[in-house]
Amino acid sequence: MDDIDSMFTDLLGEMDHLAQSLGYEMEPSEMSSSSQRENNFSIGFTDLNESLNELEDQDLDALMADLGSDLAETEERLNATKTGHVHTQQHKSGYSTPQQNVRAPISLSQMSSLAYSSSALPPEPPKPLLPGEAEAQAKTDKIKLALEKLKEAKFKKLVVKVMMSDGSSKTLMVDERQTVRDVLDNLFEKTHCDCSVDWSLCETNHELQTERGFEDHEYLVEPLSAWTRDSKNKIIFLLRPNKYLFFKDPQIFYLWKKDKKCMNEIKESHKELLLKENVDGPSLIVPDLEGLLYLREDGKKSWKRRYFLLRASGIYYVPKGKTKTSRDLACFIQFDKVNIYTTTDYKQKYKAPTDFCFILKHPQIQKESQYIRFLCCDDEHTLSLWVNSIRVAKYGTTLYKNYQTAMRRASTITSTLHLTSLPASSPSTPSTVHRATARANGHTPQEYLPEPPPDFIPPPPAGWGSGV
Repeated sequence: MDDIDSMFTDLLGEMDHLAQSLGYEMEPSEMSSSSQRENNFSIGFTDLNESLNELEDQDLDALMADLGSDLAETEERLNATKTGHVHTQQHKSGYSTPQQNVRAPISLSQMSSLAYSSSALPPEPPKPLLPGEAEAQAKTDKIKLALEKLKEAKFKKLVVKVMMSDGSSKTLMVDERQTVRDVLDNLFEKTHCDCSVDWSLCETNHELQTERGFEDHEYLVEPLSAWTRDSKNKIIFLLRPNKYLFFKDPQIFYLWKKDKKCMNEIKESHKELLLKENVDGPSLIVPDLEGLLYLREDGKKSWKRRYFLLRASGIYYVPKGKTKTSRDLACFIQFDKVNIYTTTDYKQKYKAPTDFCFILKHPQIQKESQYIRFLCCDDEHTLSLWVNSIRVAKYGTTLYKNYQTAMRRASTITSTLHLTSLPASSPSTPSTVHRATARANGHTPQEYLPEPPPDFIPPPPAGWGSGV
């Protein structure tokens, strides 16, 4: 019997030691995750306090309301969970715990402290603030409260500085539920610009000298979360005419082997037919693009020409001494986990043959890495062919839906502006619609005169008072 007791005691000790070791190992990871999240509250600012100061008053109020609703919902859920747990415990035990409602007796030290506090002089009233100071103090208080609530928010939120093409900037609050399309609509309202389908949000990487336009369906917080705290990356709001060039001029990509003059003279009906045959269906047909490109080999500074072919799954190349048949092709890269980025001044940075380069990399890679693939084109037209075709191969029909949504948005705003710019017609003046209806019915539309004022006295008929 003693042996069993000793064995049981040893087992409990080992379990306790194991629990302590597990708790000790979990704490650092939790601390690191919380600190990582704390570091990613703002993009484009030195700290979160600075970013919140840049928010406009209505945006800060909207943030406070949103955070308040998030926390209220979370507290209700936690209270419901706790209440259910208490009811379960009471049901199991069969009685309640009235001791929770009984107040503990007050000790002498507590009574003396209460007496001292009651006898102490009341605090001095705060000095009145000027109107400008009161507003500044109110915003400061809001920022302090927002800093606390952001740490407990249900959804991840970022304060983002967006650069404009003229050098100015706009500060936005973005949460993880918002797509790039949502942020673009927000910027349209803030900047009062047109809603052209060419407007884009782009990220620039200072170290890699790259640029990429975010796709409208992407959730903006996700790629921004990959940026490091000390990153010099920027978000820019600008017009990119090539954003939806694939759907505006599909002949450039599907008829790329033909003469450029022939493609420029193609009719709109032929463009619509190309879209219907290749894009507007359950699956999108990727252009059969192929040609010579310069490749920067791993770990080397030299660039070599290779023959590449585009397929729906990725880019393939023809090994030396092989043909372009499918069985001889070697896979260069697949698109499922990489994005495509255009580059700046790679002729000087990497001794590229031209400045028309692009790279393919995982979005988490923010610095130079052996896992980046470098390619270089002969001219700007070839670069546009490959970059846009790769985007289409990666995203498929989703990209076409983005284009259709952007077109609907632009047409809606344009029609609204057109209606608001029309002059208001007078009730006494016939409209153009009435005139057109009269002509359609075979009648000559009468020239209506405006109604006379109420005190108008008509002149007498001709010959009145002449004695005739």
